[in-house]
Amino acid sequence: MNVEHHEFASDNTAPICPEVWAALQEANTDYSAAYGEDRWTARVCDRIREIFETDCDVYFVFTGTSANALALAQVCQSFRSIICHQNAHIQTDECGAPEFFTGGSKLLLVGGGNGKIDIGQTKALLAGENELHSPKPGAISIAEATEFGTVYTRDEIAAIADAARANQLLLHMDGARFANAVASLNCAPRTITWEVGVDALCFGATKNGTPAGELVIFFNKEISREFDYRVKQAGQLGSKMRFLAAPWLGLLAAGVWLRNADHANRAARQLADRLQNQVNTEVVFPVDANAVFVRMDERLVIGLQARGWRFYKFMEPDVYRLMCSWATTDEGISNLIADVVAIKC
Repeated sequence: MNVEHHEFASDNTAPICPEVWAALQEANTDYSAAYGEDRWTARVCDRIREIFETDCDVYFVFTGTSANALALAQVCQSFRSIICHQNAHIQTDECGAPEFFTGGSKLLLVGGGNGKIDIGQTKALLAGENELHSPKPGAISIAEATEFGTVYTRDEIAAIADAARANQLLLHMDGARFANAVASLNCAPRTITWEVGVDALCFGATKNGTPAGELVIFFNKEISREFDYRVKQAGQLGSKMRFLAAPWLGLLAAGVWLRNADHANRAARQLADRLQNQVNTEVVFPVDANAVFVRMDERLVIGLQARGWRFYKFMEPDVYRLMCSWATTDEGISNLIADVVAIKC
């Protein structure tokens, strides 16, 4: 029986990284105050303010879906709409959570190449949504990195933020793989967030080495009023909060979060290069972060699955996603390439 290989199925399949594991163990040695009144939670909030070089409000939730849905509910009334890419995670993979938690805010979809919203389409949409019978636009949501593994540049985010401000909208960023974007751009986090007009960021860590726990960060502190009540009502207030916070301390200490992300990005580039040059497999989107989207025929897919490889189809008819993580190894990449070679020969 073939061993199942989950290395490239998702960065969610990777183990907890050592620094995070050590931080969890340190937090587990004694009693501590509950519901976020502990030193770990306070230290993470302070560290986030240092990393982003600004005062901001920081909240912990358990999952990326809850982070996005609650942040959008905070910035968008139920009769308002949220503009996002047609392939955004909040549209395709969150089971209507943004609509549910906002109480009915409609997602307005725009296209755009490589998973990035097209600013022209966005402006055209805004020009047409200006009367009582349509939902009133309230926010724009972008993902950094995008669902297709690409990364918005600073100027691209600034252009979207300008359009948001011109129409009195708030800008939300789904940062499930924000670390990968920062590592890819080799930039200071502030330069692609609050400095260019991002109001709220959902900063993910689960895909970067932690077991669970995401952050909702409000750079615009005026809109975070009573968000703690929203978190509690949604069942996202951790009683033993230190076990959500401690992993973040392990990740943020000594730049582990960026080292992990950079490793995953480099592994993805290596995988993409070997797929293209060694086995003549088409890579569909630019490899900016840690995702590789490839075109594979049915024979290759069936052959790889028979050998235990697990991965997801992302686009019909033949585009599949291979993900790298902080734990991806050269050996793992070589094993996959060897099986592709064997099946194609």
